[in-house]
Amino acid sequence: MAPQTTSKTPPNVRQALQFLLAHGWLESAAKPKLFHLIAAQTALFDTLLEPLDLRVVVDDVRGLAFLAVVPGYAGDDTDESEQDDWTHPLMKRQRLTLEQSLLLALLRREFLQREQESGTGAVVRITVDSLLPQLETYLGTTGSDMQERKRLTQLLENLRTHGMVSDVDAQDCITIRPMIVHLLNPENLQTLLLRLREVAEKGGAQGSTAQPEGTP
Repeated sequence: MAPQTTSKTPPNVRQALQFLLAHGWLESAAKPKLFHLIAAQTALFDTLLEPLDLRVVVDDVRGLAFLAVVPGYAGDDTDESEQDDWTHPLMKRQRLTLEQSLLLALLRREFLQREQESGTGAVVRITVDSLLPQLETYLGTTGSDMQERKRLTQLLENLRTHGMVSDVDAQDCITIRPMIVHLLNPENLQTLLLRLREVAEKGGAQGSTAQPEGTP
């Protein structure tokens, strides 16, 4: 009797899937072959991810593929009233401070404005110093240039770990990554606006948080 054969996942599909699970997203600029494979076989990757309650989202124009929780997902112990606060074993909602959320909104606006000028998919770079006055407009100034710079540097580092921006380069610039368009949606921005109004009325931003979409 002939031994039973098992169909194996092709090596390139396996590599792309493992990269997505390890990093959460993949950009065509860094991994062009894997990106084009995912874009061409999205249905296959969704099938492979189905047991994990995950799916892959592809932004062809910006050259971005990333993981997302399937619509309607709820954990085993989550009732219908708690679905807005879901947690996933492989993906969690990231709670950001008001300052982090504000910087995200400013960077997203800059990203979209540059895309309108240069075309969707263009690489968007911005100097760190150009962000300082924009933050001060909403958060006020500490009176110390060093403290202002340190605050911004810490905020950028936090966003870098979530794949929103690159490291600061030798020209003191960052690259705004296309994931930022998908992280902030109109509902998130409306929530941020309401929190900013609350802070303006109270005269401070202590203890405020905003919650973006789930990210790995």
